[in-house]
Amino acid sequence: MKAILFILSALILTSMSSSKFPEAAIANKVIKATIYLPDKDKGYYQGTRFDWAGNIPSLKVNGHEYFGQWFEKYSPEIHDAIMGPVEEFTALGYMEAKPGETFVKIGVGVLTKPDDKAYAFARLYPVVNHGKWTVKKKSDQVQFTHELNDKDYSYVYNKTVRLVPGKPEMELVHSLKNTGKKTIETPVYDHNFFVIDNQKVGPDYTVKFAWELKGEGSGFGTLADVNGNKVVFLRDFQQGETVFCAGFEGFGSSASDYDIRIENKKAGAGVHITCDRPLLKQVFWSCWKTACPEPYIMIKAEPGQEFTWTIRYEFYNL
Repeated sequence: MKAILFILSALILTSMSSSKFPEAAIANKVIKATIYLPDKDKGYYQGTRFDWAGNIPSLKVNGHEYFGQWFEKYSPEIHDAIMGPVEEFTALGYMEAKPGETFVKIGVGVLTKPDDKAYAFARLYPVVNHGKWTVKKKSDQVQFTHELNDKDYSYVYNKTVRLVPGKPEMELVHSLKNTGKKTIETPVYDHNFFVIDNQKVGPDYTVKFAWELKGEGSGFGTLADVNGNKVVFLRDFQQGETVFCAGFEGFGSSASDYDIRIENKKAGAGVHITCDRPLLKQVFWSCWKTACPEPYIMIKAEPGQEFTWTIRYEFYNL
């Protein structure tokens, strides 16, 4: 069975590597990264869950690889067949829409609500308006602009993936200008799909926060546990095993509490994640290939207003 799974994984990787998706390569003196570009016809990711900007399949620093494939099955329209520090915005107008009417996902477009079922992120919704994507590439950064015009929710969304000159650091610089009629108020979270040197999740991984964790969830006590300000893993995960906490408590209202470290002692590498906006919620999920803190912030922009936020990543050796 293991041999079969290995062969299938190899075939998936071969298929992906032999396919040419629109992409950009950026670098500074210490980082080299590949970024897939949004394209409704040829793009690597065409799902309706995550923002299409900033899908990073590879980022190498000081001899370490920080991203890569963590999932088993690939199709452009699978909701989580994506890599890197990708982001998801809550659906706008879904609750108010009747079956057959539309709603908006920032970074995706205008989608159709097919029935009266609750919104499900794993579901693929028909896209009726992809908006307009503009991409500007430089040697050390890629700027994505998504313009969407709809009857209620319209915006200009900018996201720049930027490498800090001469340093092992990356920034995701965002702005969202509300050009529509209704207030845009939505949580957005960063789903950090780190795969450090392809190490499987187990006791070699630790995820640290800037505050004492309070909370529990599925798999805690058997696969993982809370130790002060850390999530520790009790044993190596097997394929199909996961842990999940819907929201750790203990953080304050300051942006300084948006402070996370993911480290793998076997690889000897880690990443420090910070943001200039305070946490709204701190979700945590892990499977056997990736340990994912999912920090949320709240975005609010009245018509004509602009909201900005920047997420920073500092990569280091242990």
